Amino acid sequence: MVVVSEIAPDLFRLSIHVPDFDLQFNHFLVRDAEPLLFHAGLKAMFPALRDAVATLIDPTQLRHIAWSHFESDEIGGLNHWLELAPLAQPVCTLVGKLVSVDDFALRPARGMTEGDVLSTGQYRFRFHRTPHLPHGWDAGLLFEESRRTLFCSDLFHQFGDVADVTSSDLIGPARQAMQQMQGGPLADYMPYTSRSAGLLQGLAALQPQTLAVMHGSSFTGNSEQMLLDLAEVIQEGFEGD
Repeated sequence: MVVVSEIAPDLFRLSIHVPDFDLQFNHFLVRDAEPLLFHAGLKAMFPALRDAVATLIDPTQLRHIAWSHFESDEIGGLNHWLELAPLAQPVCTLVGKLVSVDDFALRPARGMTEGDVLSTGQYRFRFHRTPHLPHGWDAGLLFEESRRTLFCSDLFHQFGDVADVTSSDLIGPARQAMQQMQGGPLADYMPYTSRSAGLLQGLAALQPQTLAVMHGSSFTGNSEQMLLDLAEVIQEGFEGD
């Protein structure tokens, strides 16, 4: 079942909880003149996500399908969306376009570089390159400038079937999730590099008012300090052993 909630004006969170992993998979639809979907989802989730999107817009009118990095829960259903929406373009980092996406996708991607802006009509999405944050050479994030929403991908990962949005601190749940991941076969999934703190400081300087989180509750409120504190959480998790 897909749970749909509006977490900011024209920004809808489409969430699927998978009990086997006790994990939410969240996808974000921006309703605008040129609708944007952030996270294409796993291939098996496509039928449910398509039906959920159809309650908000005509899914054949999607124009932009974006994500952070090349991973199945972010891009698995991409080609299904491209078949459904003939004018939709994939949107990713230039690195992702060159090394993975243009070979994988039905249509060439728009490869974003630092500072590039994607307009959907009323909203402007500025691209920020974040290699290896949350993970992958090709990683990057979009920041919507008018409503100050940061699309976080796997940052602030939390387990559980949690609330759609919260104004409580995400650092505790993110630390707990990192510790849980480090104890299992998917340890070291979020590396800490010499650039990690600086990248998070750059994101904090944007002063987001909404954090659109891939796994777990999204956040509304002043996010600057949480992004700064997240560097310590990632370092603890990756270097703790």
